Amino acid sequence: MPLIKARGGEPQLGSDVFITDSSQIVGDVRIGQGSSVWFNTTLRGDVMPIHIGDETNVQDGSVLHGTFGKFACVVGNRVTIGHSVILHGCKIGNSCLIGMGSIIMDGAEIADQCVVGAGSLVTEGKQFSPKSLIMGRPAKFVRELNEAEIKFLEQSADNYLLYKTWYK
Repeated sequence: MPLIKARGGEPQLGSDVFITDSSQIVGDVRIGQGSSVWFNTTLRGDVMPIHIGDETNVQDGSVLHGTFGKFACVVGNRVTIGHSVILHGCKIGNSCLIGMGSIIMDGAEIADQCVVGAGSLVTEGKQFSPKSLIMGRPAKFVRELNEAEIKFLEQSADNYLLYKTWYK
């Protein structure tokens, strides 16, 4: 797996982390235990740190990066980051789902148990409360998640804990 040092930082992996060979993990990147990083993904901790919590999945084609001297990229535990997502200098709480093709910009904060709908654009500095459904370009609060949707967030994280076992 391609782990690359940059600016004196090097990736640190928790136990039972799965990373595909086509991913690039660069610089000051910390990945929590049980997390997975899928095909053609770039986690570039060269300009600022990237911290990924436990049992989080970063799906195919996603890019995580920060803004030099300003914003690290921080992702909580049990987060599902869908295919081709860009997280740039933002904070994602625990048990969130970031839909495919979404972009979350510098200084934005997504609280715990939120869903960002596929293709959404969360602009710089936007903040959302826990249990929010967030959608649109630009993204806006749509409504609070119901109990079934919150339960689905846990199932989504569990799915990727299973999927990574297929590759060992």
